[in-house]
Amino acid sequence: MNLIKIDDLNTPAMEIYAQLRDNAFSKDNSFIADSPKVVNLILESDIEVKSILATQAYYDEFEELICKKEVPQLYLADKKVMETIIGHRLHHNVMLHGIRPAQTPLEQLGDNILMLDKTSSSENIGAIARSAAALGVSSYLLPEQGPHPYGRRALRVSMGHVCKLDIHLYHDIFATLEALKADGYRIFGAEVTDEATLLAAVEVPKKWVLLMGHEGRGLSQEVLAACDEAVQIEMEPDIRSFNVGIAASILMYQFKNRV
Repeated sequence: MNLIKIDDLNTPAMEIYAQLRDNAFSKDNSFIADSPKVVNLILESDIEVKSILATQAYYDEFEELICKKEVPQLYLADKKVMETIIGHRLHHNVMLHGIRPAQTPLEQLGDNILMLDKTSSSENIGAIARSAAALGVSSYLLPEQGPHPYGRRALRVSMGHVCKLDIHLYHDIFATLEALKADGYRIFGAEVTDEATLLAAVEVPKKWVLLMGHEGRGLSQEVLAACDEAVQIEMEPDIRSFNVGIAASILMYQFKNRV
């Protein structure tokens, strides 16, 4: 491996590692990932990797994997130098500069889709992505406005499993729902309402979309009206709801095992 030792903290090559925070991206769709588990999953994928910034220990441990990917630039720095570059303490020894893969067209998503409406937490977006990948729900549909699944925090919480999903960002939720219906999907809005079908009683079709709402506000009446059916998880009477990430996991598991 041809390692480029970083001594000058102000070198232009390090600017992207310092500038791209949680949900920041450059014009070429660059993103930054960190931690060995996340970085290694990306190295095993087809995602374009521009560079790695890591300690000698990381390069020694994963030399074979890195060489297979043929990464153009491999930067070497000790942990203190890395912390100085990015401006905060690190709990790992590697970072990666990659290019977000192209979106999957809406009409090319799989039969089972997890869709979000106005979810505001990067942690929830990452946690849901990890659950979706684990449960075999390979399509992830998110709004253009909001945290991106390739944001640094979402990637980390997903343990890198975002890169296993087909992702599409939609502009208008109502137009998107209509397009999905026209393509044969049944839309299930996850919400606690008097009219919602209890999860145990839901009849799951081959093609379905699970739509999860905002962490605090849930789904609006207008969005619920655009769904084919509301569904809710059975809970004790004095409990209002689950965390959106937990609810999505329960629903996906039940839907995948009910068809």
